[in-house]
Amino acid sequence: MSRPPTPSQTIGPFFALDDPGALPWPDGPYVVPEGTPGAFRLEGRVLDGAGAPVPDGLVETWQADPDGRFAHPDDPRGAVERPGFRGFGRCATDADGRFFILTVKPGVVPAPDGRPQAPHLDLSVFARGLNDRLVTRVYFADERRRNASDPVLASLPEPARATLLAEPVDGGYRFDLHLQGEHETAFFDL
Repeated sequence: MSRPPTPSQTIGPFFALDDPGALPWPDGPYVVPEGTPGAFRLEGRVLDGAGAPVPDGLVETWQADPDGRFAHPDDPRGAVERPGFRGFGRCATDADGRFFILTVKPGVVPAPDGRPQAPHLDLSVFARGLNDRLVTRVYFADERRRNASDPVLASLPEPARATLLAEPVDGGYRFDLHLQGEHETAFFDL
């Protein structure tokens, strides 16, 4: 006897207003230790379709080091470990939907076809009401020349490209994530 698949459910119940430490990561939002030369804060807010903050979300980032290398066996050029660089950060949102990641700007990495990709961070968002994580990229608005030739950015219509650009602010960059609505961030179907 065959049974239908179990329907998917939203993520949870571990995303709760009273549990900001859900899914702890030992280094939290610190991709690099405080005081690392060139370190900056990527900060922003996670907002729902109405523009209200998402107070119980989780933001994760994964990135190459400043030389464009990963400490991972899937790096086709070979895994390279950089002391003090973790490559991964995780931050729960606060009551106002705010998050931050302390990191350094990643280097240029090759696309599968060998073309250079502009410096970027891969970013995932988890929150109640989502059946699966949302995945996007964070590019840097002050990398105009490199962004112009990035194959992923080039594959998107102009309005969607703009949603992937972190803007320079004092001490780092600002990047707000809009889960739906008029200013929805471009997310990728993986």
